[in-house]
Amino acid sequence: MAPGLESCHALVLNADFRPLSYFPLSIWSWQDAVKAVFLDRVSVVSEYERQIRSPTFEMRLPSVIALKEFVPAARRPAFTRFNVFLRDRFACQYCGGPFAANDLTFDHVVPRSRGGRTAWSNVVAACSPCNLRKGNRLICETDLHLQRAPAEPSTGQLQENGRAFPPGYLHESWRDFLYWDSELEQS
Repeated sequence: MAPGLESCHALVLNADFRPLSYFPLSIWSWQDAVKAVFLDRVSVVSEYERQIRSPTFEMRLPSVIALKEFVPAARRPAFTRFNVFLRDRFACQYCGGPFAANDLTFDHVVPRSRGGRTAWSNVVAACSPCNLRKGNRLICETDLHLQRAPAEPSTGQLQENGRAFPPGYLHESWRDFLYWDSELEQS
């Protein structure tokens, strides 16, 4: 049985044939990909075996598309909760344990009540137990230690960190365009 259309996402590459984003992976729904093809905004690089049809037209669904116009990466990444977790590689910066994004919180190294700011240089990913243990104290007042001092990452650093977390599903046609930190098959 052929997979449903909803599972036929298209990997979106920039005009330089690199993914727009690794984490989250830059993918579009089949509808958005087909629309972009018709509007001549993308080139089809690879296709699924699956076809769509109308009374007067048929086409194979694109599995990899490349933008025709280059989209430059943002110079500075947005300061978001998710980007803090990505910078810290989804690890608690106190105990070092890896966590899913929904199991992490963020902690102010210098608590806000003590003049700490909500900024790249003062916020780290923390698991709930470590965050509760630290509470409203400075690190020097606890037995906790930072794994890495917080700092503003570059967009490139976030992209590199994202490459360490491949999604659960990668279509075989995407593999030539994605460079994950995984062992290569030997022949």
